[in-house]
Amino acid sequence: MAMPPVFVKVDHIYPGTKGHTLLAKVLTSKTKTVRLKTCAGRAATQRRIECLIGDETGCILFNSPDDYVDVLKPGNTVILRNAKIDMSKGIMRLLLDKRGRVEVTEPASFDVKEDNNLSLVEYELVSVYE
Repeated sequence: MAMPPVFVKVDHIYPGTKGHTLLAKVLTSKTKTVRLKTCAGRAATQRRIECLIGDETGCILFNSPDDYVDVLKPGNTVILRNAKIDMSKGIMRLLLDKRGRVEVTEPASFDVKEDNNLSLVEYELVSVYE
């Protein structure tokens, strides 16, 4: 018997965590092309969507393959399943892991707390010596 998913709030997401299920509103969405290096050393490109999503506790940047371009439109309420945190230049971004997906759901009644943007917080890796 499968356990129902446990939804987390945006302000309970931290660097290095994974397996998140969130209910969030899409605030902004833009498509961009990124360069990838292949194992043969050739350059390839891939289209990605960068969104600002959030709930009543905060917001965060979410990067997704362009498979979800019709789903990740501003104003939509979505459920993210199996999302993880990726650190890029000390900034947190939410990504889908290989089993992740995005679904449109009924409009949520909450207002997004835009003044708590977790992607504006810069983290620094600190080594601890004993």
